[in-house]
Amino acid sequence: MACIAKRRDRYVIDFYDNQGKRRWKTLPKGTTKGKAKEAMREIEDQLAKGIYLPEKRIPLFKEVAKDWIEYKKPNLRASTWSVYEGHTRNHFHDLDNLKINRISTAKIEKFIVDRQNQGMNISTIKKALITLGQIMAYAVRHKYIGYNPARDAERPKGQGNTKKQKIRVLMPIEINALIEAESDLEYKTLFQLAIFSGARQGELLGLKWSDVDWIKNQVHIQRTFNNQAWYDVKTETSNRKIDLGPAMMTALKKWKIACPPSKLYLVFPNKAGGPINHNNLVNRHFNPALKAAGLHKIRFHDLRHTYASLLIEQGENIKYIQSQLGHSSPTVTLNIYAHLMKSVNQEAACRLENAIFETYGSKMVAETKKGATAITVTP
Repeated sequence: MACIAKRRDRYVIDFYDNQGKRRWKTLPKGTTKGKAKEAMREIEDQLAKGIYLPEKRIPLFKEVAKDWIEYKKPNLRASTWSVYEGHTRNHFHDLDNLKINRISTAKIEKFIVDRQNQGMNISTIKKALITLGQIMAYAVRHKYIGYNPARDAERPKGQGNTKKQKIRVLMPIEINALIEAESDLEYKTLFQLAIFSGARQGELLGLKWSDVDWIKNQVHIQRTFNNQAWYDVKTETSNRKIDLGPAMMTALKKWKIACPPSKLYLVFPNKAGGPINHNNLVNRHFNPALKAAGLHKIRFHDLRHTYASLLIEQGENIKYIQSQLGHSSPTVTLNIYAHLMKSVNQEAACRLENAIFETYGSKMVAETKKGATAITVTP
């Protein structure tokens, strides 16, 4: 239990910390008794929560952020860790030199407003806030603070001027032009498989011949190769089997015969037998093929979008499309591709009418045979 005493015209809070060590906190000269009681209650609250630290031992935000980013490093992909590290290095300068327990919800909301006034993209702010929230959660776990102030901060909202990156897809005639424009059989097959499987670039580069099921006409996605490193797929739904058509299977068989041997048994090895560098894939083959085919520049990832759009166009079930793409749920698929769904669908409306009227008409015929009054129904 803490108590207050007055010594030399200053209030002093006398208490024992969580380790049983006696401590004193001398308040500034001029502090009123009411303010002294508030300070005492704050210390008692910290003691009750087990988070009391002497002022000199409370770390700065930048120190906690540094500890957090080092803690995360072994558990993240290099690309993800690099994003987090960039946030801690570039976005939190006005928080860096604050004691971690002085960062409140109000200060975080001011941080948000300041970034918006500086013209920072809403998406960038939201991503930085995710990092900030994780740093503060780390501080809670280590008992530097009692709660995470980022949880209560109101997130920024767009003002109608933020645009999502437009999805660009190829039409069938453009797909054929792209494939024909690539003369190297390996990359020609790679482009085909990207379009006819919807697999991500890293999934394609990590594909092994043992992943190809020649009986069921499928490829099994089990790993990725990104930023010169191997990874397991991120989620359970990403580990999936993708159906392929006979033409694609024929193309794979032709390439398998021509494919040089590699120790890793890769479907698409580089000349040394290792995985293809993604920058070389794009800069030396994909972009030149687009140019040779007379097509506008698109991202390699847009081949995945092309696959999804073609399945949607031919009316495939959204659950099937989700499973083939490896999304965590059909909701994710709909959020990405809802704009590709038909806004007008007269065929569906006609099928509904026919189903109702045909059933109703059949019922009337049956009743007529029993002597009921005939009713003519025109579908």
